[in-house]
Formats: sequence, C-alpha cells, structure tokens
Amino acid sequence: MFCITCKNLSFQIICKNCQENLLTPSFHKREILPNFYNYSFYSLSEIEDLISSKYYFHGDKIYNLLAQISFKKFAQNFNFIETVTAIPIDDHTRHEFSQTAILTKHLKSNFIKPKYNCLKARNIIKYAGKDLEFRQKNKRDFKVTNISNQTTILCDDLITTGATIIEAKKALEKNKNQVLFSLTLADAKF
Repeated sequence: MFCITCKNLSFQIICKNCQENLLTPSFHKREILPNFYNYSFYSLSEIEDLISSKYYFHGDKIYNLLAQISFKKFAQNFNFIETVTAIPIDDHTRHEFSQTAILTKHLKSNFIKPKYNCLKARNIIKYAGKDLEFRQKNKRDFKVTNISNQTTILCDDLITTGATIIEAKKALEKNKNQVLFSLTLADAKF
C-alpha cells in the first residue's frame, strides 16, 4: 500500500512520517456568535485532501487517524465541573460512514460522553462550495431527539461560514440544552 499523502510505500494509509507532521495541530479559535467559539485543530489548507477523503471508501480510516491525533488528545486534557455530552452534527451516513460520529467517538473520556442520532438534518443538501447566502436560504432544519437539559459540545469535521453550527446550536437550545462550544477538525477561514 502507498501513503495517501506522500505516495511512499507504507503499511498504513498515512505513513509514520506524514503522521508526525499531523501531530502538531495549529489549533484555531473563532468566535462565530458573541461569546460562542469554535475550536479547530487544523486549517483547511493543511488537511484539505484528508478532509475530502470522506467521499471515498477509505475515508473512515483517515478520519479515525485524524480523530486519534486531535479529538482524543483534546478529550484527555478536557476538565469540567460536570460530564458534558458530545453531539455530532448530523451523524447519518451519506456514504459508507459518518465522519462526525467517528470524530465524536474519540472524545469519550471522564468528562465527555458522546451521544449519537440526536441531531439530524431534515433538509439533506450539499453545502460544499456554496456561499453564506445559499446556506442561509437552505437551512438544514435540524430535528433534535432524545436529548434535553444537557451541557453539550457540538462536533463537526469542517467549519466554513459557521451557519450549520449556529443552526445546530439553536436547535439544541430549543430543547433546553446548553452548548458550551463547537469543535471541528478544520477551519476553512485559516
């Protein structure tokens, strides 16, 4: 097999050398609403080819590796006064796997408990390459089930305009949940 990044011979989908380059995330903080922040581990330009692997059969392997390097380490260092519920944004499967469910799974720790299938988009539309105006006119229309009165963290693979995260936050808050912040693998702004 060959490394998907450098194309050198490798026993893993991403070779050890390329994994070493991913071990030091650039970590970004972006305010998307007053006093509400998104935290990302990479800029999109750093891992764009890896992010787009979600459209291919091998994407789950890449997302698991990226989640171990970033989300899992975050969870190991996260402390809070109570247990927080991690919610993947729209974790239904469009392909062979749900990238947001994979990322959220790696947040499991003493202070974070993942919960799946509780924030689903009723409007399945592709936002890739679309501007903010298109996103605002074509909302996801999230349906929240089986979660209320919880302190939560939202999880997604990529933030571009922040519209999806804001809509997901509002949907959770309608069910009396508190959303502390959102956590994404990459940020398109940086």
